[in-house]
Amino acid sequence: MPIYEYVCNDCNNKFELMRPFSKSGEAADCPRCRRKARRIMSACYSKAVDSQGAVQAVGGSSCSSCSSGNCASCGS
Repeated sequence: MPIYEYVCNDCNNKFELMRPFSKSGEAADCPRCRRKARRIMSACYSKAVDSQGAVQAVGGSSCSSCSSGNCASCGS
């Protein structure tokens, strides 16, 4: 299960939460104030090299929340 980062709009608490992919777009309850928190883009990601030498992003992809048509615009 992936770990997602959230920030609460009410108390500004930043926290991480392990959730299934099926709930990745849902708001989460803030552990501090119990109000809804929104998911934010994680600053951490990793890369791997495939069998042909091409660099591939591994996990933590934020492309689902991006309106761009390709990753060249955000550098991921």
